[in-house]
Amino acid sequence: MTRRLQTLETHCRALAECRMCGYAPHVKPILSHATNPRVMIVGQAPGKVEVEGGKPFAGRAGRTLFRWLERAGIDEEGARRSIYIAAITRCFPGPSPSGRGDRVPSPAEQDACAVWLDAELRIIRPKLLIPVGRLAITRFLPQRPLDELIGRRHVVEHAGGRCDAIPLPHPSGASSWIHQGDHPQLLDRALRLIAKELRDLGLTQRRSVA
Repeated sequence: MTRRLQTLETHCRALAECRMCGYAPHVKPILSHATNPRVMIVGQAPGKVEVEGGKPFAGRAGRTLFRWLERAGIDEEGARRSIYIAAITRCFPGPSPSGRGDRVPSPAEQDACAVWLDAELRIIRPKLLIPVGRLAITRFLPQRPLDELIGRRHVVEHAGGRCDAIPLPHPSGASSWIHQGDHPQLLDRALRLIAKELRDLGLTQRRSVA
């Protein structure tokens, strides 16, 4: 095992013990189990299904995300094995007060959890970053309309250095963005870009069907 993988395993053990935000005892950080990752997905926060199953993007939004990645040439098993799945916060923040979707983590929760994401960026030094959803996108990219960000490759600076970032919209059914205007075409363009990056990294051999 390389020193980098040992460091990542140590990091994940520490993350699993984090209780900084004082959630209920059954609400614990959700961990990625990728081996030797060179790509990172960064989501918003786990949902109730993730709490019950213990793995990231395990619910309906996850099924949509993995269908998108399948279009980019990598199936769910391959993605979970080779892509480190992180998030802005790692514990289920509870349902939204509106009754639609999950509560957006507070700025204080985001700040408390940022140390884990920064550490992962330093350890993994990803070749490709895929921020998913507005909260993750604005962690790395300017505050601009999603129409101007999705479907494009961006170079971003982060705690681990510099890499390409290809953002995706949030795959939750609570988000209507994907169904508006030319947004499906922007998603297709983003998936084609991701497919090329994954091929270049040797993570997939077949062409995108996006």
